[in-house]
Amino acid sequence: MSATNTSVFNPDCKDCPRLSSFLVQTGQKYPDYHCAPVAPFGDPGGQLLIVGLAPGMHGANATGRPFTGDYAGILLYRTLFEFGFSNRPESTANDDGLVLYNCRITNAVKCLPPQNKPRPDEIRQCNRYLKNELAQLPGGSIIIGLGKIAHDAVLRALGLRLASYPFGHGHNYRLTEGKLLVDSYHCSRYNTQTRRLTGEMFTGIFQRVSELVEPRPVPLSGAS
Repeated sequence: MSATNTSVFNPDCKDCPRLSSFLVQTGQKYPDYHCAPVAPFGDPGGQLLIVGLAPGMHGANATGRPFTGDYAGILLYRTLFEFGFSNRPESTANDDGLVLYNCRITNAVKCLPPQNKPRPDEIRQCNRYLKNELAQLPGGSIIIGLGKIAHDAVLRALGLRLASYPFGHGHNYRLTEGKLLVDSYHCSRYNTQTRRLTGEMFTGIFQRVSELVEPRPVPLSGAS
């Protein structure tokens, strides 16, 4: 799987007029920012897929890599490193040498939404990319849904009934082809500062995951 494969990711997608227009406006204000759809990052054949919400204004939207350069990425990348899924505890820039092992990170919505709030129609429009990402996961893979929007986007992409799989931190659901969906609160600044999500809670998610998926000692791929 490659980020240049437009069936999985289209770097020139403009199917959501509001998001496309907002990216143009943001690019005019921050000409050095990525300000385009953000590609998935990591091992194309990884058994662990982490699904977030959408790029952050001064994070992925600036750097062009999921959870890179913003507060939400601090806990995520530190935890991935602690459990052996990466070679570095921090993700600061697209060219910082970070490599993920048996793991890939994506978002339910690939473009920066105003106020970090994509509309339902935009989530549905972008869902086809997530659907193709999930279809290319190996059997028995694990998907971590960071927050309810990501959780629902995974279920919708797999054609499953949302009401049958309620979101809850620590919930686990066996899905099609042996895939396992593991829920976590999103590692956002708000959730961590209010302690809705603590470091211990997030570690607990990855302890469960690491019992089922081991990082490979040698990465298959770096940035995609």
